[in-house]
Amino acid sequence: MNQKLGEEHVRISVVVLAAGLGTRMKSKLAKVLHRVGGMSLVEHVVRAAMDLTPASEITVVVGHQAEDVRDQVAPLGVNFIHQVEQQGTGHALLSCRESLHSTPGLLLVLYGDTPLLSAATLRRLVDRQRRHRAAATLITTHLDDPAGYGRVILDDQGHVRSIVEQKAASPQQLSIRLINSGIYCFNAALLWKHIGEIRPDNPANEYYLTDIVDILHRHGHCVQALEIKEASELLGINTRVDLAVVDKVIRDRKARELMLAGVTIEKPETVTIDAHVTIGPDTIVEPNVRLLGATSIGEDCRIGACSVIESSRLADRVTVGPMSIVAETLVAAGARIGPFSRLRPGSEIGPGAHVGNFVELKNTKLGAGAKANHLAYLGDADIGDRVNVGAGSITCNYDGEAKHRTGIGAGAFIGSNATLVAPVTIGEDSYVGAASVITKDVPEGALALGRARQVVKEGWVRRRRAKKQD
Repeated sequence: MNQKLGEEHVRISVVVLAAGLGTRMKSKLAKVLHRVGGMSLVEHVVRAAMDLTPASEITVVVGHQAEDVRDQVAPLGVNFIHQVEQQGTGHALLSCRESLHSTPGLLLVLYGDTPLLSAATLRRLVDRQRRHRAAATLITTHLDDPAGYGRVILDDQGHVRSIVEQKAASPQQLSIRLINSGIYCFNAALLWKHIGEIRPDNPANEYYLTDIVDILHRHGHCVQALEIKEASELLGINTRVDLAVVDKVIRDRKARELMLAGVTIEKPETVTIDAHVTIGPDTIVEPNVRLLGATSIGEDCRIGACSVIESSRLADRVTVGPMSIVAETLVAAGARIGPFSRLRPGSEIGPGAHVGNFVELKNTKLGAGAKANHLAYLGDADIGDRVNVGAGSITCNYDGEAKHRTGIGAGAFIGSNATLVAPVTIGEDSYVGAASVITKDVPEGALALGRARQVVKEGWVRRRRAKKQD
């Protein structure tokens, strides 16, 4: 498939190198599977590439924990190459030659641990490569402290003459602050023609992709440099410290984006908002809130301090009180949640409904205008419109072997401390007396009482005390 750039159509292929372990992470988890901003490192890179070209044109090179990396990004529709032995960046690209050598156009080489690289910068890279018709274009930047990076050596015309790794650089070369990002856009035909000339002639006995610059130059081809000012885009992840730094950058970007779109975020430095979260204008997010996963929040909402909302959809004018937890739940317009509420996966809260202090819902539908304001557990229940659930009431949904549902009809009143033993149905406009244990269905408009008769024994305390004294 082609992508239009300027007035030309260019086929763009992308290879994302994601095979390494990342030993400096000190982790059992492959480096590219660590998460920042609510997504794995490799997913950030793949999604940036998908802004340029379809997922079918993207190949992820996997190696360490290959199946886990596949599971992470396979839903996006990308392709995979398994690099059985990790022998350097050049070797990783060589492993793609059989599958991609006949693909025309341009080929981008990206890394699965550079999540800050933007699609806008990748478009600039592709455009520079297309306009200059070079053999390759390399992203570079100037660093005040370039220690650890390969240095980019330019010729008199400003083209890339070679890349020198720090260990092999002379004192004069070490003074150069123009560094190699390792991110390239190649003329695909020239890359596949010459990549086989890379040799493992180094102490590590690995195939370095940086050698391709010298190789192309020897064959009379030009390698361009695209210098970018935002060096932070090139930050790779090597340690947990890097992970924290990049996560902060991504979350600061997200908070700024939302505030510029009309969202009020109080103390944004304390708030955690994942990359896929959407929030409507005039919504207020209080301090220490966590908005995670694919959460969507409408307009004119208020999210109370220290609340956690994950992969849920909140309509307009929803209020979430402080310290509430909402996961995989749908909340309709005007509903009120919390404070100190817990909505577990599969729950649906109707328009104008109230879920109050220390109320927990699990896989439960609460109808329009219904209320459960205090100290209740409602699991696997279908609760109709305008129902009032009293404090301390519960649905007993589990019999020790299986889960069962409770149905409560519209307009019913459930007295405090009622215990509804599922499966059971409470009819519309019926009443359940306080402290009742209900094990049988209640008809519409009925009063159900399920408790022992009260017995009062006058003088019992006096007699008991007297007996103790004897």
